[in-house]
Amino acid sequence: MKKLTQLILTLALLLTACGKESGDGSNTDMSVDDSSVEQIRYEYGIPVDSFFVVEDVVHKGATLSGIFASAGVPAPTQRAVMLASREAFDARQLRPDKRYLLFYPRRFDADDTHDSIPAYFVYLQSITETYVFHLTDSVHVERQAKNVERRRRCSSAVVETSLWNALVEQQLSPMLAVELSDIYAWSIDFFALQKGDSMRAYYDELFVDTMRIGIGRIFAAVFYHAGTPLHAYFYDSEALADSVKHEYSVGYFDQNGKNLKKAFLKAPLNYKRISSTFTYARKHPIYKTVRPHTGVDYAAPAGTPVVALGDGKVIEKGYKGGGGNTVKIRHNSTYTTAYLHLSKYGKGVGVGKYVTQGQVIGYVGSTGASTGPHLDFRVWKNGTPVNPLTLESPSADPVPQDGRTAFKKIVEQMDSLLNLYDLKIQSN
Repeated sequence: MKKLTQLILTLALLLTACGKESGDGSNTDMSVDDSSVEQIRYEYGIPVDSFFVVEDVVHKGATLSGIFASAGVPAPTQRAVMLASREAFDARQLRPDKRYLLFYPRRFDADDTHDSIPAYFVYLQSITETYVFHLTDSVHVERQAKNVERRRRCSSAVVETSLWNALVEQQLSPMLAVELSDIYAWSIDFFALQKGDSMRAYYDELFVDTMRIGIGRIFAAVFYHAGTPLHAYFYDSEALADSVKHEYSVGYFDQNGKNLKKAFLKAPLNYKRISSTFTYARKHPIYKTVRPHTGVDYAAPAGTPVVALGDGKVIEKGYKGGGGNTVKIRHNSTYTTAYLHLSKYGKGVGVGKYVTQGQVIGYVGSTGASTGPHLDFRVWKNGTPVNPLTLESPSADPVPQDGRTAFKKIVEQMDSLLNLYDLKIQSN
């Protein structure tokens, strides 16, 4: 007891001495310096330093229950979490090569070991979407979504070898090249760009935290190809900030309101070769008789996606004798197309349904009178068969008359932004 009393007195004297300033005897500030306190590090809402983390990817054929079993999650917990996750997470969303993390509680003993049962399972579905499975206490699944920030910017680049390389050299997103190639797909061959070609674009760039993840909307662009400026302006009648109900129109148009998009694609699939051309006198390979073949046969592997040449309404779908599985589309009062010998149909394709240009309407097959997998593609103009290979595609619809005034204002606004950026670059 005597030793304890002496210890208390000694500590009291030390504390008193620490409270004195050696210079003038005034009290010192006893507040704690926050910088000396170790901050707790959180990720996904979890204090990660308290856990041993195992990182892996979903392997082909893996299931959520299989991953849990391998990780050491007890069977009762597996059942509880699978039940709890039904509304928050569809186990069928699990995709090969997606990352996941397992958090095992540290014991902080001499060997720094950890528990054999994880407390959390974190599935990284995408850059912006994560699912956190709480495997202890209150078993539940939490969806975490990161905000995508849109930063508006204007950029330019001059082609030396390719647009992709030009953008990379300017430390710009190469995805801008992909978006521009889609916009100008009907007017510029991006595999035949010339040295000195250049572009300028006003667009949204997408970020998550500080990471650039892609390109958002391109609002305007001008591409100088072989000395000719090609303008593109985005117009959406439903997004106009006025009370007028405009005729529906959306897409990219030139400065005069002409649609940059053509009504039809060059071909309805990626093919290896043309095995038979448009003719009124072909000896049929199966029937051995001479008859018209008012279409083009595209040889391609079975299962190759076949897309609609343009927007339109499906007027026929089904097995058509020698033509096998067939889809027929009316695009407008002038043009109709047909796709024969399909192995199967595209999702949602049915008579009376509307399809859009580039939508998958079927897959290459060899149904009907066919000697091998190919697509027999046919086009009618005003009810008369025409050669798809010589078809000159008209432009898609221009900006409607009731939207011309609003479109003109968009052009003026975008031009001023692009020209202002151009002047800024020249001044530098």
